[in-house]
Amino acid sequence: MKKSKSMIVVFLAPAVLSFLCIFAWPVLRTIYMSFFNVENITSDIDFNSFVGFGNYANLFSQPVFWKSMENIAKIWFFGGVITLAVSLLFAVILTSGVRGKSFFRAVIYLPNVISAVALATMWMQFVFNKRYGLFNAIVAAFGGKELNWLDSEMKFWSMLIAFIFGAVGYYMLIFLSGIERIPADLYEAATIDGENKVGQFFHITLPLLKGVFKTNITFWTINTVIFFLWSKMFSPVNSEMSTVTPVVYMFNIVFGGKGVTERSAGRGAAVGVVLALIVLLVFFLFNKLIKEEDVEF
Repeated sequence: MKKSKSMIVVFLAPAVLSFLCIFAWPVLRTIYMSFFNVENITSDIDFNSFVGFGNYANLFSQPVFWKSMENIAKIWFFGGVITLAVSLLFAVILTSGVRGKSFFRAVIYLPNVISAVALATMWMQFVFNKRYGLFNAIVAAFGGKELNWLDSEMKFWSMLIAFIFGAVGYYMLIFLSGIERIPADLYEAATIDGENKVGQFFHITLPLLKGVFKTNITFWTINTVIFFLWSKMFSPVNSEMSTVTPVVYMFNIVFGGKGVTERSAGRGAAVGVVLALIVLLVFFLFNKLIKEEDVEF
């Protein structure tokens, strides 16, 4: 028995140590650092520089921070509704017996394989370009006036469209795995009872995908919270108010950026803590709202 316990400790030790060093320690240090006035992320934390909730108070008084939160809220809500709806639609179509399922699944997922930098560049240069972009070519074909998709007023929505395009395939695969786990007998019984495809979707597919919806919403929340690269690609030189997100704002105040007169790793840590709390809040909220046990087989 002692030998078995020793072997368990030996095999678990590397994983536990890796977890503590790579995940737990940075998280705890970030939380700790958010209560101190720390200029650089590599600086030692001086106990005399304790500011309590001062970093949070300073953060919540910044208009740029609230604008970044507004942007991320719009990305989460509008982008989430469109992305999850389209990905669910594709998943339902691909599990309905359509020919070439593997081909279409690979094509829809393909944007996830391409580098986000390359994908963003493609959208800016070949889709949103005012002179020869695809969207303006379509507008001109219908006799409309060319639009500047990358000006300050439309840049946010252009960025969101491109981001959604790259995200749909990922969530589609998760929905696909959930739908394929539903027993075919349920659909056969519903067909015998005279239920059409639409009725089967609302009475069988949707209720049995509650757990998958929770997973996708959690993943979407995390991907929204860490929204950084797309914002930097659409505003490469200076962070514009229309595209700034909390992670971009955190990057600017920690490493310096436009309009930042004083760098503060402590305030940057406070941003990270706030974002982590948002993810946890969304997770627990949807865990309460969506109950898998309500569905009986």
